[in-house]
Amino acid sequence: MVSRKDSNLARLKRHKRVRAKISGTAERPRLAVYRSNANISAQIIDDVKGVTLVSASTFGQSFTANGGNKAAAREIGKMIAQKAIAEGITEVVFDRGGYLYHGRVSELAEGAREGGLKF
Repeated sequence: MVSRKDSNLARLKRHKRVRAKISGTAERPRLAVYRSNANISAQIIDDVKGVTLVSASTFGQSFTANGGNKAAAREIGKMIAQKAIAEGITEVVFDRGGYLYHGRVSELAEGAREGGLKF
């Protein structure tokens, strides 16, 4: 019998490995990405205080389009960058959450860069 690997468990292991190396500070907070099949979300987090400074996602009522595609991911990237700059945040550390830097995750990052964030 062939057993199938649990892809989310592998992602969580990768995420744990990455999080051991990167951390967000007040000067340079962490831009964390989470994606599901239907939605994508991003948060800017100060890990020293343990606080979420800014967040944007496709689950909210303000986002009406399909949340599970690359166009939505780019929009969320632009939204998080706009909110971050309004809060005075210009530089972040990118945390891809154990996901491959491909598809929607890379589109979100490109949208955030277009919006003015540096990482």
